[in-house]
Amino acid sequence: MTTDIDEARDWQGNEVDCASCPHHELLSAGLCELKKACVQDRYARRLERFFQQNRALADSYLDHPYFETRAVAAGYATVFLLPKLLQDPDETVRWSAARRLPKRYLLGLRSDPHREVRIRVASVLSDDELRPMASDEDYYVRQIVARRASPGLLPLLVLDPDPGVRREVARRIGTEWLAQIAMDKDGEVRLEAARRMTPGRLLAMLGDADWRVRYEVASRVDAYELAPLLDDPDPLVRELARSRSGFTEPAQLKPATEPSP
Repeated sequence: MTTDIDEARDWQGNEVDCASCPHHELLSAGLCELKKACVQDRYARRLERFFQQNRALADSYLDHPYFETRAVAAGYATVFLLPKLLQDPDETVRWSAARRLPKRYLLGLRSDPHREVRIRVASVLSDDELRPMASDEDYYVRQIVARRASPGLLPLLVLDPDPGVRREVARRIGTEWLAQIAMDKDGEVRLEAARRMTPGRLLAMLGDADWRVRYEVASRVDAYELAPLLDDPDPLVRELARSRSGFTEPAQLKPATEPSP
């Protein structure tokens, strides 16, 4: 059975013709090969292999009508030609150019219309460079910001609408913010805060609605503070609290013995 990958076709679906290729002389020199390393082929891997062996030709393909050809060529072209590609209509081309340019060129892509570009940009920027991206419309961009930003920037995301972002914030923000985060409506966010709180501060979470938070509390507060959890509705929390406090079930009272007549 023949599949598309077994064929050599260009970006318009036409069969590749080596005889009409402007670089057909490379074939005899072993610098290109049909279905393996070909600048006419529509598959990125074959384009990649071609430019790996013929870097000097990459500059002349930055304006090619096929986005994949432009994107692959951008990885090998002369760097000073790449800034113009930051305005390319295809996001793959824009990122391919941006990743080879100095960081200052990435700043203009913080508001790129495509989320994948903004995600990649956020993954390489840091600190104040990330500040404008803390209000990005895409939750995953903001998650990346929360992972990379300095703790001083994280208060901007404490009330983020996405719980995944707030969880990242809870893991890294300054401890002075944990008491506020411990009141978050999402149990997993509160749990992340609880894991970083001192045993003394955890006492405020003894009655938390989420059993996982109460379990964290039961595992770390002083044993004599565990009384409110000895009869917890969750069996795991209850068992841990009783085990740590040395609680034992009262022995069942035996009925008094009737005196003999």
